[in-house]
Amino acid sequence: MDYRKFLGKEEERVLPYLGGAFLHAADRRLRLAAEPAAPGWYRFRIKGRDATPLGPADPEALEALPAVRGHLVGERLVREGAIAERLHFLPPEEPPRLSPCRARRWHSGELLFDTLDFESEAEEAARRALEEDASLAQVKGVPATLRAAFGYAVLEAESRRLGIPAAPAELRPHLGRVAELGRPEAERALRALAAERVLAAREMMELQRRRQVVFLAQQAVAQREQHAGQGGRQRRGGEVDAVARAELALEAAGARMRSARGLGNGNLEVIFTFMDERFISVVSMATLQVVDSGICLGHPPRDDLVTLESLPSVIKEAIDTDRLVILRHA
Repeated sequence: MDYRKFLGKEEERVLPYLGGAFLHAADRRLRLAAEPAAPGWYRFRIKGRDATPLGPADPEALEALPAVRGHLVGERLVREGAIAERLHFLPPEEPPRLSPCRARRWHSGELLFDTLDFESEAEEAARRALEEDASLAQVKGVPATLRAAFGYAVLEAESRRLGIPAAPAELRPHLGRVAELGRPEAERALRALAAERVLAAREMMELQRRRQVVFLAQQAVAQREQHAGQGGRQRRGGEVDAVARAELALEAAGARMRSARGLGNGNLEVIFTFMDERFISVVSMATLQVVDSGICLGHPPRDDLVTLESLPSVIKEAIDTDRLVILRHA
């Protein structure tokens, strides 16, 4: 994209603001001169790559965007492939559970609410099954997205009851059996997930203990080099520079940084979103080598083989193969 052709050109557009310091139009990413008070549709004045919000506006040209259909579970749309994606700009009045819905795919990949679709008898039958703590085993003619949405709803309710947090990508492998067998299968799946996390956490603690020994030895060497006048590399690896490099690494991998903070021991905690899920990882401030990925990377864990830039691809593989286990939930 040659951005020189945009220089000096000024125009107004209605675009969705989804949070953060940037805005996505059909043809380019824009910097915000000022962030709107809340996510929503706004009219912006655009000059070059800068956008200034002028005020709220009604959506425009949604019908030109690709349509995505599925069923609602909370703030997520369950679409084909049993994938539950976050849906932006839901109406103020909460739709009934398991409602059929049509969304539109924005240019940056997010789903934007469009309208509720007409219901069939299957949606009401699935709602009754939820209310009666039953399964869908005896319900006929249930579309695949409704069956998956029912499974998510049962698992999320059981997750709250048991106090075992879980992300949709962790729950997806269990949807079919939960829809068929109901709450007992949801409890079994969640307790198995919790047991996997306990094992991974125990192994990670041992790995971190060993790393701490190595870190202290490296720190001693770095201090000696600094006293010898070779501390430039360490200064360049300071917290501000590390946060900028971490943001660039995540952006290059298709992820989006939400926040970062120094931990005071040469490490950086990074919170980011990828494939519509939220992750908390710890990396080396100097090298962006992963210290704690925040997900289970086998037994024993091999977080030491991953960098922040390669971590999203590892997460994608875990999601695609239904093996994602998130260890660090906020």
